Parts: sequence; structure tokens; C-alpha cells
Amino acid sequence: MYILRSLLPNIIFILTDDQDAQMDSLSYMPYVQQHLVEQGTHYQRHYCTVALCCPSRVSLLTGKAAHNTNVTDVFPPYGGYPKFVKEGYNKEYLPIWLQDAGYNTYYTGKFLNYHHLLNYFAPFPAGWTSSDFLLDPFTYNYLENVWQRDRHLPVSASGQYSTDVLAEKAYAYVEEGAKAGRPFFLTVAPIAPHANLIVDLTSVDPTDPGSVNFESGNPVPAERHKDLFQNATIPRTLNFNPDKPSGVSWISRLPKQNDTVVAYNDEFYRDRLRSLQAVDEMVDGIFQRLEELGILENTYVVYSSDNGFHIGQHRLQPGKQCGFEEDINVPLIIRGPNVPKGQVTDIVTTHTDLAPTFFSMLGLEPRSDFDGVRIPLTQKDIEEAQCTRHEHINVENWGTSSVEGIYGKEYNGESNGQAENTYKAMRLVGREYNLYYSVYCNNQRELYDMNVDPYQMHNLIKGGNMTFPSFRNTTVINNHTVINIVSRLDALLMVLKTCKAKDCIQPWSVLHPGGDVNTLEEALNHRYDHFYYESFENNKVSFSECEYGQILSSEGPLDPWIYNDGIGWSP
Repeated sequence: MYILRSLLPNIIFILTDDQDAQMDSLSYMPYVQQHLVEQGTHYQRHYCTVALCCPSRVSLLTGKAAHNTNVTDVFPPYGGYPKFVKEGYNKEYLPIWLQDAGYNTYYTGKFLNYHHLLNYFAPFPAGWTSSDFLLDPFTYNYLENVWQRDRHLPVSASGQYSTDVLAEKAYAYVEEGAKAGRPFFLTVAPIAPHANLIVDLTSVDPTDPGSVNFESGNPVPAERHKDLFQNATIPRTLNFNPDKPSGVSWISRLPKQNDTVVAYNDEFYRDRLRSLQAVDEMVDGIFQRLEELGILENTYVVYSSDNGFHIGQHRLQPGKQCGFEEDINVPLIIRGPNVPKGQVTDIVTTHTDLAPTFFSMLGLEPRSDFDGVRIPLTQKDIEEAQCTRHEHINVENWGTSSVEGIYGKEYNGESNGQAENTYKAMRLVGREYNLYYSVYCNNQRELYDMNVDPYQMHNLIKGGNMTFPSFRNTTVINNHTVINIVSRLDALLMVLKTCKAKDCIQPWSVLHPGGDVNTLEEALNHRYDHFYYESFENNKVSFSECEYGQILSSEGPLDPWIYNDGIGWSP
């Protein structure tokens, strides 16, 4: 047994790729249930703020929303590892801050998209005591993976199953961290349950990242798991391949999937579950080693995913990047010192909250530039958060919607190659309200009352278009008309779409600096009607063009201080 020379806790962050919270994937993972759900707290209303791998991971590593990191895609010029470096984050992000606090830091698995064989050294990722990364163009190939440790040359693990290779590396880092006698932070990042991608190596052009051609197929399970779950199917929720189209913009034009496509997507779903079985075994292996090393009780284990996933909902082919619940609601389970066991909470948390939470676990003061706030970890804090925690989630995306599987481009072709999936959106979960509001780059809008429409099938803004004062809608939510609610939500979204730091955490204070409004319920007081109606009529969230990345000149009004000449509401 190795004895820690510090009372500071260790942190292990297990980050899967594209794992859903809405299609029951966690229920197929018995070791995650045993070690995490039953022994920790499940934050069931946890959200990513951008449903795409690289931007989401950069948010996790910086505590900032994608509109502030300006990493908004998986490839240059708007995203990927080169964009991460260009924006200066390789000198200022989580592992560097943790090393400054006295921690050893380790990372193994998938890091950032376009971190590849030609640029892994230009520069090396900073801040890691030791690292062993998967490298593109082989990151998503379950059986042809390439690894690069510290400053050594890349090594192929051809023919070996990616998650099993990762598990051995993770176990070694747990042991190394325990031996070092310092507290450690370890990220373990498997590719499961992401689709299997085989890149055409002849298409790789370092000067034109977007030109890469690849074949997208089902996730690949380990051989020992390939025949599991023969009868599992995608949950047949009301939004699964509906008879009538739903949504707005390009989603409203998707064709209904035929029986052949549905059958294929069910098998895609089964392979997702199968690919997670090796991850589940790895979780068990990590906990076995923590116990053997005598450090389990002093270690936080955090389990999450970079973004969610849809298959068949709203007629969509396998993919992500939409604002629907399937894409943005992701697993978050935390186990560790003083974390309640076997608890499920519905307080609102987001990926921008995780870096502040890691700081909180270590007793560090949060950085002033964090866009999130620490997640409550104790019973007392969770109970207090029921009344005091913020109610909003900022959601955003730029460009297309990714499509996977053999029918993806055939069915989702409209969004493939066009930027119509650029949008700004918001989830708001309060004591009285459970809403989703979005504005697409063609200026069509969605509003869903998810208390009565949890599958987001009935847009309360008919046709997606509304103007004030000509807009008339008799629909009522909690005794308030749609225009009353939209005028408030749009103002709040105006703040969130460009917010920084404190304004992302307390956006109502931008609109009401006097502190008299902190929730939608309070903002709906009729004394504020004129303020919000006038603002919505003249300065609503809008776009002038659909773009592939963050081009601010195309994103309409940017400054929330346009409200009431910059002084907020006044009587």
C-alpha cells in the first residue's frame, strides 16, 4: 500500500465520447451503477453548452463557454488542436493551474480533434506530468489506434482494441499517481461510444483539414461483447421517427426513415451499448486499483461525456450538434469525500461548471474568468442549491450537424455542407418553468414547454417566425402568453450569447442591475412588460448570415446593454 503524503484529494475524470443520457445507456453499465451511481450523486440535469467534441472539451478544460474560447469546430480554421493553441490555451488551462496548486497531472485517451501525427509536437500539449494521447487520423478507429506518450514518438497498437489499451494505461497512471506521494488529477478519455471512423489516408492534407475523407460505421465493440443486447432497440419515444416532421430550419425538412434505415439505426444503437461494456469494465478496474492502493476514500471520481447523441429522434440520423435534449443532456456522476451516496438531484449543472468544481474539490478559489460556478457536492450544499442555484443553460452551435452511419449523408444531406445548424439557444429549468428556446441563423425560433412536451415536438412559435406587435398567440404557459415569455427569454439569451464570467452565472443582473430579478418567474411581473416588449421589438436575438464558425458580424446585436440605454430596467 502506498501512503499519500498529502491530505488533498485525488481526482479521476472519466470522459466518454458521445454518450447519451436520454437513451438509457447508463442502465447497461453495471459497474458504473455499482461504483458510481450507488456510491455517489447522479446530476441528472447536467448539460454540455455546445454539443460537439472539440469545443465541448475546450470548455471543460477552461471553464469557459465556446463563444469565449472561440474554439467552435473540430477542424481548423474554427476549431481543433491548432485553434486551441492559437487562442493561447496551451499556456493557460486546467492542468497548468492544477500543477501550480501542487498536483501531478495525467491524461490518457482522446484529447482534442486534429491533434494528429503531423502536429502533436507543434507544440506538445502543456501542463501534463505525463500523457499518453490517441492521435488523429486514427483516434476513432477502434482497432487501428496510434498512441503518443509524453515527448516520445507515436506508437501503433494495430489490431488491439482501443478501450482495452486505454484501460491498461489508466491503471498504470493510477498506480504512478499513488506512488508519487503527491495528489494527482487523471483524465481517462475513451472514444466509446463514438462511431468508428476509418480515414482515407490519401485524403489527408495538412493545408486543408476539412478535405479529409472518411468512412463512418458503427461503433466497434470488443470481441467478447459483440453479441450482447440482441433485443435492445432505440427507445420509441414520441419524437422517434415521427409521422409528422418537427422542429424548424433544416430539421423540419427531414424525410421519415424507412424500415430498413430504422433497423440499421437500432443495430447502431446496440453497438453503442456494446462498445460501452469495455468502458464499464475499465471503471471497475480503476476502482479495484484505488481500493488496493488505499486511496479510494480520498479520491473523487467524476464520470461524464463531452456531449450527448441522437438516433432517430426528430427523424435525425445518428449524430449530435442539435439543441435537443438528446444532444445536450449528458451523464454526470460524482463520487468522493462527503458526496452523498445513491442520490439523484435535478439541480442545473453544465460543463462550464466542472473546472470550477475541480477547483472547489481542491479548496482553490475560482478564477475570475470562469463562466461557470462550482457544483454542490455535499448534502447541505445540494439542498441549498434547490432554492439558490441558477436556472439557465446557455447552448450554442456553429456550422453543420454531424452525420454518422451509412445512411447519414443520404438522409441528413441538407445540413451536410451548409451552415444552417448555427444557432443560439437556452434551457431554463426553474421552480415553475421547464423551457427550451432557440434562434437559428435563418432567424426561425423554437419554444418548447417541456413540462407538457418533454420530447420537443410542439413548437409554440407557429412556423418558427414571430414579430411583435403583430404576433398573436393565445397559448398560455403558467398563465403567461407566449409573447410574454419569449420577450423575457430573448432578452436573457441576448445576455448569454456573449456573456463572460459573472454575467454568464448571473445573467438577470445584467438586465436588472438593481437585483430585483433573479428568475424568469420574477421577470414575468407585468411591471416589466413595456421594457421587454420594446427590447424584443427593436433588438431581438438575430443573425444576418449562417456561418461555419464564430463570425460576430453575422450574429446580430451583440451588446446586452442596448436594453434601456445600458442601465437595465428602471420603473
